[in-house]
Amino acid sequence: MSASLLGLFGVSFLAATLLPAQSELGLSGLIALGTEPVVLLVVAASLGNTLGSMVNWGLGRAATAWSTASWFPVKPDKLAKATGWYHRYGRWSLLLSWAPIIGDPLTLAAGVLKEPFWSFTLLVAIAKTARYVAVALITLQVI
Repeated sequence: MSASLLGLFGVSFLAATLLPAQSELGLSGLIALGTEPVVLLVVAASLGNTLGSMVNWGLGRAATAWSTASWFPVKPDKLAKATGWYHRYGRWSLLLSWAPIIGDPLTLAAGVLKEPFWSFTLLVAIAKTARYVAVALITLQVI
């Protein structure tokens, strides 16, 4: 695997966790360079981002014990807001896991509310992959 694919995977992983990172710019830049097949770039970004969301789900499962700790990365008000969305729209809200601001807390809320791992992974993978496909198509000026 090339360094650019590994780097994109890494930044995509970080972008899905509660740490700040910008994977869409990395994907667009690598597509513009043209050194890797677009499909492989989309796969690397999608896998990294989905795995990062799985970390959030795991943190959510442990959140009841840790949510009041000062080091916990999500403030109680953001977690409450995401939990409210999740209660209102259920697992289908995970299709918004790609969205800025609400996406990462939603994946955490899914863990808090004990969403089954298989349905969580499927919905998040669909959402994350669709976003990267859209970014690729925009970068390639297809849409």
